[in-house]
Amino acid sequence: MEFSKDLVAASSIPLILAILQKEENYGYAIIKEVALLSNDHMNWSDGMLYPVLHRLEKQGMIESFWKTGDTGRKRKYYKITSGGTVHLQDQREQWELVFKTLKTSWDHKE
Repeated sequence: MEFSKDLVAASSIPLILAILQKEENYGYAIIKEVALLSNDHMNWSDGMLYPVLHRLEKQGMIESFWKTGDTGRKRKYYKITSGGTVHLQDQREQWELVFKTLKTSWDHKE
């Protein structure tokens, strides 16, 4: 199944924020987590992820910092801010309403 670009764009912010709410992480690991959570149906690229991360950082929803990983390699990590947590909660409520509305529509029998 291939996801439309519109759906990927709309879901990227809440997915990134939800992943970072669990733990700080770096770009490649975020891409892998999205693939894992979607059973490999959503395969993001660096070119898709990093502009979103930069925008979220500019908006104050996430912060970045350099950290040496387990392999000794220095990586740029991201963590959610309190503003990002508030935004995630708002996004979650909106997505739950959209899902509920779609499900009701799909399940509705005349």
